[in-house]
Amino acid sequence: MAKIHFKGGSVVTMDPKVPNLEVGDVLVEDDKIAAVGVDLAVGDDAQVIDASGMIIMPGLVNAHIHTWQTGLRGIAGNWTGTNYFRAIHAGLALFFKPEDIYIANLVGALNQINSGVTTLVDWHHNNPTPDHSDAAIDGLEEAGVRALFLHGSAKPDAKPGQKHHSEIPMSRSEVERLRKGRLSGDNELLSMGLAVLGPQMSVNDVVLEDFRLAREFDLIASLHHSGAEMVGPQGYEYAAKEGLISDKINIVHGNALTDSDLKLLVDNGATFAVTAEVEMQMAYGDPLTGKLREFGVPVAIGSDVECVYAPDMFASMRITLQLERHEHSMRHYAQTGEKPHPIPVTTGEALSWATINGAKMAHLDSAIGSLTPGKQADITLLRKTDLNLAGISDATNRIVMHANPGNVDTVMIAGEIKKQNGQMKFDGVDAKIATLAKSSARILDEFKAKAPTADYL
Repeated sequence: MAKIHFKGGSVVTMDPKVPNLEVGDVLVEDDKIAAVGVDLAVGDDAQVIDASGMIIMPGLVNAHIHTWQTGLRGIAGNWTGTNYFRAIHAGLALFFKPEDIYIANLVGALNQINSGVTTLVDWHHNNPTPDHSDAAIDGLEEAGVRALFLHGSAKPDAKPGQKHHSEIPMSRSEVERLRKGRLSGDNELLSMGLAVLGPQMSVNDVVLEDFRLAREFDLIASLHHSGAEMVGPQGYEYAAKEGLISDKINIVHGNALTDSDLKLLVDNGATFAVTAEVEMQMAYGDPLTGKLREFGVPVAIGSDVECVYAPDMFASMRITLQLERHEHSMRHYAQTGEKPHPIPVTTGEALSWATINGAKMAHLDSAIGSLTPGKQADITLLRKTDLNLAGISDATNRIVMHANPGNVDTVMIAGEIKKQNGQMKFDGVDAKIATLAKSSARILDEFKAKAPTADYL
């Protein structure tokens, strides 16, 4: 039995039954957390990693990311939603070959690990062929990240005689191929869900067919809802009447949900993922964070689109937290004429959004999201002695308000060290980065030469 003993660090567990420790140890045996405590007696057969001067915490969970867009980094920094939907889905996505998907997912997943993320929910909606889907999975698998792979559908403009994508349900044969093949397990590093169009982007019949398919294969079905206009305005209502809405239905954004649809979803157990930074840029409306907190629904957060900004979960925590604090405070001030005291949302709550709540959304909280003995050993260590973190007494404040990916020293996934002493342990990173650069350049060149939306760049 392989043992690794993280010794003498500040331990932040995210489990109310396992106390945080100013100085403590975490013992890993094989792929699981065996113990959390002070001066653990572990025997002479354990590999000791000196964690003094570090924070030992659960690996971060990125609850919503389009990893394939790593191949489009930075192009959408000044885009609105109009640019994004037209130039990405009906434009740039069409120029991705399977090998482009593979290298984008691989480098994107490696970057997440490097940034302290051990689990990502990969919302993959650039898969016009089975080869594209397989390439996306290959990239995640090679990186060694834990991931919920949400299998989606491409959204090109319809050609003459073809149906619009809003009228086309998820490919049953492709879902069956993956679910009965390489993504058949629910307790592996890679698991499967569906990235469906949902009521905003598909007609009512397609909403129901996709939800039924998810239920049949016992899969999470995640959907975007960012605007007020809905292609299937009765989709949620019809699905609820059929018993299709449960905690296996996940809503991303949800800013423009009507009060009645939001209550219907909450009452039936749906989960939610907030991506505040892109929601602000794309004018989706106020993030759903405050309403979810009022309902007592766990908030999970994600980085979303790397084509716009860096997929940095430390930044995502901070931006979402400060935006919710601002909105809560302004509501309180408008109602009472006084500014709120004490602070309405804590850094500890924000950290839960990027750890245990993300795990709950992905139905992985029995395995990850906290440093709980018996759970998988998904662990991140931060150097609290770095210039930007030195001198802070509160570990949670240090993580949420001051840390960044540059402070990530060590990352472990399922008991395997993926990064140590600030260096990735993946061989050939530079070559993979060079391949990504070539892939991105070719895609952009072809898009500029051939696409009707090329003027969006």
